[in-house]
Amino acid sequence: MEPTAKKMDWQEPPKSNNLVSKLAMFFAKIAEKYLPDAFVFAVLLTIVAFLSGVFITESSPFDMVLHWGDGFWGLLEFTAQIITTFVMSYALALTKPVSNLLEKAASLCKTSKSAILVVTFSSLVASLISWGLGLVVAGIMARLVGRKVTTVDYRVLVAAGYSGFVIWEGGLSSSPSLFVATEGHNFQDMVGLIPTSETLFSITNIILVLVIFTTLPFVMMLIHPKRPEDRMTIDKEMLKETKITHDQVKTKDLQPNEKLDNSRLIVLAGGLLGLTYLIAQFSMNGFSLDLNIVNLMFLTAALLLYSNVSELGNGIKAASGSVGQFALQYPFYAGIMGMISASGLAIWLSTNIASVANEQTLPFFAFLSSGLLNMFVPSGGGQWAVQAPIMLPTAMDMGVDPAKIVTAVAWGDAWTNMIQPFWAVPMLAIAGLRIRDMMGFATITLLYTGVIITIVLLIF
Repeated sequence: MEPTAKKMDWQEPPKSNNLVSKLAMFFAKIAEKYLPDAFVFAVLLTIVAFLSGVFITESSPFDMVLHWGDGFWGLLEFTAQIITTFVMSYALALTKPVSNLLEKAASLCKTSKSAILVVTFSSLVASLISWGLGLVVAGIMARLVGRKVTTVDYRVLVAAGYSGFVIWEGGLSSSPSLFVATEGHNFQDMVGLIPTSETLFSITNIILVLVIFTTLPFVMMLIHPKRPEDRMTIDKEMLKETKITHDQVKTKDLQPNEKLDNSRLIVLAGGLLGLTYLIAQFSMNGFSLDLNIVNLMFLTAALLLYSNVSELGNGIKAASGSVGQFALQYPFYAGIMGMISASGLAIWLSTNIASVANEQTLPFFAFLSSGLLNMFVPSGGGQWAVQAPIMLPTAMDMGVDPAKIVTAVAWGDAWTNMIQPFWAVPMLAIAGLRIRDMMGFATITLLYTGVIITIVLLIF
């Protein structure tokens, strides 16, 4: 679906865009003209990493090729996990209870301002639960609200949804925070286990979440162009909703196998089995989360909320169509990670940045280097594996609480996602928009949240 600009059907009095909106329009024009496809972006970053390794480190071009190839399939397990997270999140969002909840939220929107507020708040809430759910809700809510408020600039509406994703590393699916809280993690001998009470539920993280959660929707509202001629609107017929049939099937004349396919008991049994396991795990280990547990939570919820196996299958099928780019692009990012890790580029970057830091500023510089590395390795877990060997010993030597470094690295990873198109791809597949249409507006989120995160990390 290619969105096209559409003139308003009525005359509005002349209005002038505010400064924030003008700045957003400036970035939008740059992105529209120069931002390539997300896969092209990944290939260009591969070239940059390759050349950087050759000229900055002692690696030869042949060495860099080997590092790339050795790392290319290094994230297969993680790729499978994030694809599962997204598919399960999407399938859960298509269940009748969740669909009805999202539609009720969308029905609250009557104006462009309310549309942007509702979409941003919805994305923020979902992203705190899980990054996958955040992206799914952002895409679905943009479609639902875009159908109801036809005067809203659809680019800004989708950017507002994606902007809520910036908070995910402060929520329950934060990769670095969950990693260091897991028994047997790679750096346990150095820092021990760091419980989520010291990362996700620390005063630093709570303040960041609260400030961004309560202010970002209003920042996104300011971005919306006041002048009708500056808006890109969408014909609501182009935003047909993904629907899963939730009607009860009459089983009287069905064959035995068809009765099983349409039996509520089958999916309920699977859901209860998953629920029992989750309760047992949390009882024995506390509220400890990792990607596998998060994925099981989503699958369990979907099993409990779908009416039968056929309905569940339709939901999974609808959800799976949005993850093809993950499978295509992630090996290239794994190759980039292989190059910057094996060549010493990551050590060079982290060491140089850490060398200018002191006890007060180290978390900020960890955040900054994390944001830069995220452009090349858009994986919270993969990026943590690259940075932790440098940042944690530096923190220990300076007497800085390693939990602060974990939080700083996590937020750096989430921060530059606003200009890194990888994670936007599946959301845009749901929303039906191109990356270059939306990414310029998300740059405002990068600038705004960058200021907030910097201030909080330097003070707390």
